[in-house]
Amino acid sequence: MTKKRLLIIDDDSRNIFALENTLRAKSFDCLSCLSAEEALKLLESEEIIDAVLIDMMMPEMDGYDAIPLIKKIPTRESTFIVAVTAQAMTGDKEKCLEAGADEYISKPVDVDKLLLILSKI
Repeated sequence: MTKKRLLIIDDDSRNIFALENTLRAKSFDCLSCLSAEEALKLLESEEIIDAVLIDMMMPEMDGYDAIPLIKKIPTRESTFIVAVTAQAMTGDKEKCLEAGADEYISKPVDVDKLLLILSKI
């Protein structure tokens, strides 16, 4: 079975570190970017990415702006995107899904819940 490749986009390297270690332990292959701009460049390449985990609150370009741009990339329109956010208020999930995310998980990330979401890819 091939490992699923995840792209983690978060402006906080500690969040990336924690997620990568957890997900690698669960047999995922992880790439990471510290900004949406960097991620868009990577996603425009031939790089194989099965799913994207994107932090919704980042400087310069946040997840709400980045997700529609990711979905506009012809080879990425069906890429599975999980919005990861500290915003867990009423309506935040809907906002993430409206932006184009396929799933939503709040921080701190519940690993079991995340693995359940990632079982869909």
